[in-house]
Amino acid sequence: MESAPHVKFPNPFPCASPSPSPRRPHPLEPKATRSTCRGFRAVCGVSGRRAVSGLALLGAAASCANLLAVPMPVQAAMLEPDVIRYRKLDSGVKLEDVVDGEGPEAREGDLVQFNYVCRRANGYFVHSTVNQFSGESKPVTLRLDVQEMIRGLKDVIVGMKAGGKRRALIPPEVGYIDESLQPVPEEFGPRRSLLSHAKEPLVFEVQLLKVL
Repeated sequence: MESAPHVKFPNPFPCASPSPSPRRPHPLEPKATRSTCRGFRAVCGVSGRRAVSGLALLGAAASCANLLAVPMPVQAAMLEPDVIRYRKLDSGVKLEDVVDGEGPEAREGDLVQFNYVCRRANGYFVHSTVNQFSGESKPVTLRLDVQEMIRGLKDVIVGMKAGGKRRALIPPEVGYIDESLQPVPEEFGPRRSLLSHAKEPLVFEVQLLKVL
């Protein structure tokens, strides 16, 4: 019986192929690129040009590799919280329920008492009704009405129960569009600091104390 002709298939694993002959670096090529390209050639046997183009995909590939190395149940635990815990309201506010609270829900038009911490979207502290050092608080009492309170915060508090906590990202369109809207600090310095960030998204952490 005649043997089948030998067919040579391309190597599916480029990392196992021999390294090509070294090339002379261009005088204007940055040293960091040269060393990186040499590393690619030594490990995977790819050309310098392919190594440079591959750098653009390195971050994404590394992220995918790290994620795929994690068991599936752990991946679900990592990815699902953003889908389950956060929700977006029609006003554009994104909020998270931290603590549910007890009792009747606050409704639009109700008089409520609450504490809050306001930060910029990058985490920079702006203002709080709770003293960070002594722990003393000066709760705010306001009516859930857009004529008195910024709309974004009103939307956050509506539906909360006493003792409940929410964290929310409030876009500027439903934030401090008018300097007369509450809540704002009474002191000049904190008030100026808060209003100076009125045109950017703000993060509010709210604890509802009472529905009056």
